[in-house]
Amino acid sequence: MARFHADPPPGPVEAWLFEDRAARAQAEARLADLGIAARIRPAYKPLLAFFREEADLAGVRSAVVRYPRHPEAHPDRFLLETYPLAMLLPDVAVRFEPGGAGLTYEVELHGRDGNCRRHRVFAPNVVQASSFGRPVLVTSGWLRITGSTDGPLDTEYATLFRQALDAVPATGVPAARLEIRADIAAGDEPLGWGDEVLSLAEALHEDLFFALRERFQAGGGGNRSLQIVPDIRAGSAATSLRIMADPPDDPGEAAGPRPAPLASAERPLPLAQVQAALRAMGRRVFQTRSVQGRLVPWLYRPGSAAPVLISAAQHGNETSGVIGVLRAAAVLMRQKRAHFALIPVENVDGYALHQRLIAHNPHHMHHAARYTATGADLSASRNEERLARLSALQHSGARLHLNLHGYPAHEWTRPLSGYLPAGFEQWTIPRGFFLIVTHHPGWRRLAVRLMATLARRLGADPALALANARQLAALRQHSNAQPFRVIAGVPCFLTEGRHHEAPLTVITEAPDETVHGAEFRRLHTAQMRAVLHAVAIYQKLCRPNRKQHRPRPPGGSRPVAPRRKPGSARACP
Repeated sequence: MARFHADPPPGPVEAWLFEDRAARAQAEARLADLGIAARIRPAYKPLLAFFREEADLAGVRSAVVRYPRHPEAHPDRFLLETYPLAMLLPDVAVRFEPGGAGLTYEVELHGRDGNCRRHRVFAPNVVQASSFGRPVLVTSGWLRITGSTDGPLDTEYATLFRQALDAVPATGVPAARLEIRADIAAGDEPLGWGDEVLSLAEALHEDLFFALRERFQAGGGGNRSLQIVPDIRAGSAATSLRIMADPPDDPGEAAGPRPAPLASAERPLPLAQVQAALRAMGRRVFQTRSVQGRLVPWLYRPGSAAPVLISAAQHGNETSGVIGVLRAAAVLMRQKRAHFALIPVENVDGYALHQRLIAHNPHHMHHAARYTATGADLSASRNEERLARLSALQHSGARLHLNLHGYPAHEWTRPLSGYLPAGFEQWTIPRGFFLIVTHHPGWRRLAVRLMATLARRLGADPALALANARQLAALRQHSNAQPFRVIAGVPCFLTEGRHHEAPLTVITEAPDETVHGAEFRRLHTAQMRAVLHAVAIYQKLCRPNRKQHRPRPPGGSRPVAPRRKPGSARACP
């Protein structure tokens, strides 16, 4: 603004910035007062903004969008960036097609009167080197002045991100925790469909957290014991950045509403309530201690049935499973033969961080809380961080692990690092409540039967089926990658390998990150049902078939019992 006031541009101005809709409209009005014609668009998801802010959709019956296929980007990057456009236009039939190799969407709007209007929507991006030295296409500010300028524009948002990375040595820091506190002006903008929202604050959290992890890996910091905590606040009048190594200890959990019955919980439970619920179930409660000194209690309930390990919150920001396992365990405790071990929160340090971060941003994903205090995924962390899981498996003898997970309920992006989250490209758009079943070699037969039966029972729930169908419809419109099998409306993945401790692992994935209220209740109810269904199915598959009496032929020998194959129903513990 100051630049144009001192040196008016020679012609109309177009700019693409990282600002919310209200700030951009205000800037256009101020420039108009100076006699400058300007159109200020968002750099982040510009096609969506075109349809929301500029396109005249009166009388439009269908739209064709040809998305760019830039050589330095994932083939579906710009297709995914259109999400959730098709769902925002219920009265317009939207079709997406691959386009040219540049940075421009080509849009055709077909009217009911047969007319066709064509538009070109620019998507400002530049090629930069990633933390690993590979070229990557990143969202950029842009300035276009008729007759003089057409090129990238540095922005406060991108500058803050760059300064945060430059301030931290690539070899890591000698600290247990690195905290990045940033304030930005742009507020969140709900889109009015599902849990979708335009949030530059959330995107900055994701970009800072994962970019720093990648920087340490590329620079020799590797998997050093470091917890990275981006704390991004939106709505500030001034952009600011503060980085602290080993800041003061986290404050205690904020006092929330009075604890509600588990079945009606509409938000993640405080750790104290989780631990109290577990201890109320019985005397056989064991405990280990986390890296940051928190207790990790777990329960063992012996019985005559085949043992099962049930756990949740391997990732601290995935919270519906915590309530789901507690509700399921309360039911199993009333069953005479039930035999299980229960760990309601495996990653207590990540869970505590999530409780702290949602106090300010309850609808953000907060993937910093996904990891343990040492910055690792718990499944691949040091043994002391997995001690509760290893102890519960050994103590119970369980060969089935029901591991309840969650994932983002809305789009997951990293606009300053390539848009798609590197290594998690398949997780950018929700696909409903789904299953991942992994098994050791020799256990495939049992895994397939368990997965198919469980999916059918889950799919019989009308609420789950409806929510899944809605999210799968959006996924099919906006992504070409659907590497799963759908059984009764439930996406299912089956993999073989020894990367999990138990011979058979069933992972539930609920789109619960960012969710509260009635939808959160629905999801932890689905988690509970998944546990109860899986336990019942497993017990039935493991129960030996009754031998039918066959008279021995005269002079004949007894029939030889067939050898049991590993992983067959008769070979269950």
